Amino acid sequence: MDFIKKNSHNDQVLTISLNRPEIHNAFNDQLIEDLTNEFKKIKENEALRVVVLAGEGKSFCAGADLNWMKKMKEYSEDENFEDSKKLQGLFQAINDCPLPVIARVNGACLGGGTGLISSCDFVLSVEEATFGFTEVCLGLVPAVISPYVIAKIGESNARAYFLSGERFKAHKAMEMGMVHQVCKGEELDEILEKKISIFLKAGPKAAVEAKKLIGGVLKRRRANDYQGVVDFTCKTIAKLRIADEGQEGMSALLEKRKPNWIKK
Repeated sequence: MDFIKKNSHNDQVLTISLNRPEIHNAFNDQLIEDLTNEFKKIKENEALRVVVLAGEGKSFCAGADLNWMKKMKEYSEDENFEDSKKLQGLFQAINDCPLPVIARVNGACLGGGTGLISSCDFVLSVEEATFGFTEVCLGLVPAVISPYVIAKIGESNARAYFLSGERFKAHKAMEMGMVHQVCKGEELDEILEKKISIFLKAGPKAAVEAKKLIGGVLKRRRANDYQGVVDFTCKTIAKLRIADEGQEGMSALLEKRKPNWIKK
């Protein structure tokens, strides 16, 4: 059985689904490797515009596979370190995907599952989905996912929920900043399609550059390089204004027509 499933809606949209529904799409080393490789290959397909990350069955992702955890229990500290780096590589591959990544959360999203969605750009969840950083209940901590999750929910929420392991619903996850939109289960795919269509209105190159812009600004701010922020942002917009896509977008606005990347 394949641990992930791919489905192309059209040449512009790719859905990658965790495909272990019988165990709530829990991680193991093979799923981590397969999913990482898929996200690293995305840049090879120039036609793609949007990626959807989903889960088969009733859950999105319930964290670690018990059999995988049983194997990890026997690892040395060095072996655990190397194993954890592979998991971190998965979150980084999703985070670094040049295209917009939308998470379709259809059910439980626990432990490492929250790391997956925190690496995505937009998260749509059904209202009945349950979330939680449940590692502390096992005597562990949400270490590998923490950089991605804290970037979304902030220090205060991390203190409240990393330390307690308390589970919470989608509306609370949205309040915290981990989820962007909540809907009823029967509306999930209809709203997902509408959201995809909104992302497809962006210039293909502009969407990629927007993602680079965010990372570039944050990197320079963390280094307290304020002049670097000014130079980087001004050079970015100057470059895009004279590029073909920027010229087309501005012409379309002035001529009151749709730009050429929007399908008629």
